[in-house]
Amino acid sequence: MNRETLLQLIDLARWAPSGDNSQPWRFSVMGDQHLRVHGHDTRDHVLYDYQGRASHIAHGALLETLRIAASHFGLAASWTVQHDAEARAPVYDVFFSAAAGAETDPLFPYIEKRVVQRRPMRTTTLTSAQRAAILEAAGDGLRSHFFESFSDRMKVASLLWRNAGIRLTCKEAYPVHRDVIEWRARFSEERIPEQAVGVDPLTARLMQWVMQSWERVHFFNRYLMGTVVPRVELDFLPAVFCGGHLLLRPVHSPVSLEDWLQLGMRLQRVWLTVAKEGLHLQPELTPVIFRWYARDNCHFSADPALFDQALRLSRDFEDLARCGPDEPFFFFCRIGVSSVPSSRSLRRPGERLMQRATAGDPIG
Repeated sequence: MNRETLLQLIDLARWAPSGDNSQPWRFSVMGDQHLRVHGHDTRDHVLYDYQGRASHIAHGALLETLRIAASHFGLAASWTVQHDAEARAPVYDVFFSAAAGAETDPLFPYIEKRVVQRRPMRTTTLTSAQRAAILEAAGDGLRSHFFESFSDRMKVASLLWRNAGIRLTCKEAYPVHRDVIEWRARFSEERIPEQAVGVDPLTARLMQWVMQSWERVHFFNRYLMGTVVPRVELDFLPAVFCGGHLLLRPVHSPVSLEDWLQLGMRLQRVWLTVAKEGLHLQPELTPVIFRWYARDNCHFSADPALFDQALRLSRDFEDLARCGPDEPFFFFCRIGVSSVPSSRSLRRPGERLMQRATAGDPIG
């Protein structure tokens, strides 16, 4: 193994999913068989990165991507992590070794093909084989719930409609919504390109103008029903037009960083399996995140009415999943058959993700 192989592994690993294409990682080559991943989270400026959980899940997806990619080169991958109590900047040391007789993981070809589909899909029901493959990828540590009937999809659409009402009227979420879209773009290395968002061009132009200031957003929301069109195009219709929705619930409540990393690794295998089965996926994470806030009694907005709405939303979500308030939720998404999206988020070039190793770097 040599440095060139490590650079190829980095080039593949950077395609791991992360919230709003945040890519919360940098890389250092520490030796021919040693890669260091400098993780960080976005909790201080992203409302949806509650306690850094979204970033930690992304770190787990990255580590699993490295493991899958290594198999293509006849290598096994192992890792250790160093972090403080809050794990705001964990450091992962990934080691590679030759694996005699190893075969390429069947999910390897889908590392770069995996993509988010935010537009409506076909309502074709998943086959029993597709459903079984997804359940196998999720593994024994997760409970999986499919919501596929028209009635269930309508219930989810109603849930997401109300969830979007919280999301779009929350001042604390406004900076995220303002900064995440690269307008008039088909591809984006650091954000979500406009054409991948899922709205028509006229709505996009209005959104771009309105989101230049919170005052405009608030005025449109209060007096001109400004949330209606985005909620229809981004939440309600996609929720109805898909093969179904999937909720993943951990058997045991995640507590440590390592727990969230393991969930991220499972998520990446599920998502790559969805791609392998000829399907597409869109995360629907904000109702899960608002439930995290609500069930931890953590007020996420200066507007107390939004917390009350999140609490009611959580109860309805639990009724849908037929579970109690103390049972953990991890990941929610919609799945279905669709054409390949013509627009997508790309990734920062590898050279921009590299961090020079220094003498002060501890060798794990």
